[in-house]
Amino acid sequence: MKKDKKHPTAVAELGTLLASSYTLYLKTHNYHWNVTGPMFTTLHTLFMTQYTELSLAVDEIAERMRALGSHAPGSCTAFTKLSTVKEENGNPDAKTMIKKLVADQEAIIDNANAVIKAAEKAGDQVSADLATRRMDVHAKNAWMLRSHLE
Repeated sequence: MKKDKKHPTAVAELGTLLASSYTLYLKTHNYHWNVTGPMFTTLHTLFMTQYTELSLAVDEIAERMRALGSHAPGSCTAFTKLSTVKEENGNPDAKTMIKKLVADQEAIIDNANAVIKAAEKAGDQVSADLATRRMDVHAKNAWMLRSHLE
């Protein structure tokens, strides 16, 4: 089902949430592989916890899109177009990794908030609930990451 004036849905916003979440999954996994320095063990473990959770979340978001009658984007090209999270092509130091991930977690909170607004307008409590749960996870992740910068 496409978003239109007769039958509004949160599909477009869910697509952005999916693309951003998948891009964050990939970035976090990249950082897990490449982190170095005195915080190595802590960050290596934290990043693994976060990307593992994201791997399940992207499936839930995509399946919600399917339940709404839409196809879920599933290519790097589509994700690059839709994502508010930018992929990582460099090899930043651990502190920069953390700062980038905090900003990305906050961007996904904004994506989830957009889903909630669209879902509430459409009377779609299931999508609103999914997005509310995503906001909670990403707020906690941002806090955990931020605590490493103090």
